[in-house]
Amino acid sequence: MSFVTKLKCSKCGTEYSSEDRVCLCKNNDDGRLDISYDYVEISDRLTAHSLHKREAGVWRYRELLPLEQDTAIVTLGEGGTPLIESRRLAEKLGVKHLHLKDETRNPTGSYKDRSMSVGITKGIEMGVNTVVTCSSGNAAAALAAYSAKVGLDCYAFVIEIAPEEKLVQIQTYGGKVVRVSGLEMGMDPTVKMLKESVSRYGWYPCPGMGPFNPYQVEGSKTIAYEVAEQMSWEIPDWIVVPMGCGCLVTGIWKGFRDLKELGFTDRYPRIAGVQSTGNAPIVRAFREGKNPSEIARWEKPDTIAGGLADPYPWDGDGALAAMRETRGTAVAVPDSDILEAELLLASREGIFAEPSGATSLAGFIGLVKLGVVAADDTVVVTVTGSGLKDAFATASLLKKARTISPTIEELEKELGIRRS
Repeated sequence: MSFVTKLKCSKCGTEYSSEDRVCLCKNNDDGRLDISYDYVEISDRLTAHSLHKREAGVWRYRELLPLEQDTAIVTLGEGGTPLIESRRLAEKLGVKHLHLKDETRNPTGSYKDRSMSVGITKGIEMGVNTVVTCSSGNAAAALAAYSAKVGLDCYAFVIEIAPEEKLVQIQTYGGKVVRVSGLEMGMDPTVKMLKESVSRYGWYPCPGMGPFNPYQVEGSKTIAYEVAEQMSWEIPDWIVVPMGCGCLVTGIWKGFRDLKELGFTDRYPRIAGVQSTGNAPIVRAFREGKNPSEIARWEKPDTIAGGLADPYPWDGDGALAAMRETRGTAVAVPDSDILEAELLLASREGIFAEPSGATSLAGFIGLVKLGVVAADDTVVVTVTGSGLKDAFATASLLKKARTISPTIEELEKELGIRRS
C-alpha cells in the first residue's frame, strides 16, 4: 500500500499521482518531483512503539517511502548505520556533544545505497529492464550493485578524466561505463547523455540528483529518521552535511519535515551544508541571498572531494530551502582542511572516510572556530563515504613506509626508540 498523495514539480508546480509512475516532469525536465504523503494515514501505522519491533535499515520506515508492493523491495542491507558518540575527537576539538553518523558501513561504502535501494525498488515496480546514471563515484557504484541484485542492465556515463580507481567498483558490479568528453564546453556532458539516452531508449534514469529521479531522494531521508530515533527523539542542535548537487541536504531536510508532520518531534535541527572552496555554488548563493532560480553553475570545479564536484547543483533549490528554513548555514572549506579532517577522523575515531565524506567534519571544525556552532551544542556530523573508495587522495599526505632489515637495531633506528 502506498501512502503517496502526489508528486509536485519543484520548478513549475505540475502535479502527478503515484499511478502516473513518472520520473521526470513533462513540462520542466529540470524540476524535481517532490513527493507528498498522507501523514494522517501513516500516523495510524507508524509509531515509536511499532518501530521497536522492526528490523533496522531503510525499509524500517516503509510507510514514508514511495513503495506500492512490499514484494518489490530490493535490498542489500543498507541503512541502520551507527550514530557514534565522539570522545577523543571531541576532546581534541574542544566540543562536548559531537556525534558521527557513519555511512561508510553501508554495503557499497556510502549513503548512496539508501538512495539506490529505493530508486531500484521503484524501477522494478515500473517494470524497467535498463537503468542509467551520470556519475563516476558512489551513486554509480551503488546503482550497479543494486542492479546486479535483480539482473538489470546498468549504464554509467562518466567524464573522460574520471580516475580508473573510481570506475573499478562500478565495473566489478557489472555496470557498463561510458566515458564522455566535453566537460570544457561549459556543461556537464554526462547529464546531456543521460537525458538523450532516456529520451531515445526509454531507459530508467537513476542518478543521485532529484530532477531525474524523485524516488532515490527518498532513500536519503532515512538518515534523519535514524538520527532522531538513535537520539531517543531528542533532535540535535545541528546536523552537518556535505554538499555536491545538494541532494543529500534536501533529503535529510525532507526527513525531519516528515517527523515533524507525524508529531515525532516539534522542531528541526539547524542544517549546515558544506562544500569545498573549489566548487561552492550553493554556498555562494546562500551567502549572496540568491533565489533558487539564481543559482549559477561553478565554472571550473577543482577539489580533491571528487564526489562533491558537481558543476551545477541540481538540487540547490532544496538545499537552500533546507538551510534557510532551519536557520542553518552554508560554509566552504579548502581541500587542505578536508584532508586534515580525514586524518583526524581516522586517527581519533577509527573511521576512514573519503575526502567527500570528511568534508562535513572540516565544515564543522570551521563553524566551531567561527563561533557559529557553540562548543556545548549537540551536533551530528554525517560521514558519507568510505576512504577505501579514494585512498589515493589520502596517500599523498602520508609518509611512505621504508623497508628495513629484519633486525631490532634497524627497527629502533627507523622508529627512533631505545631498548628499556
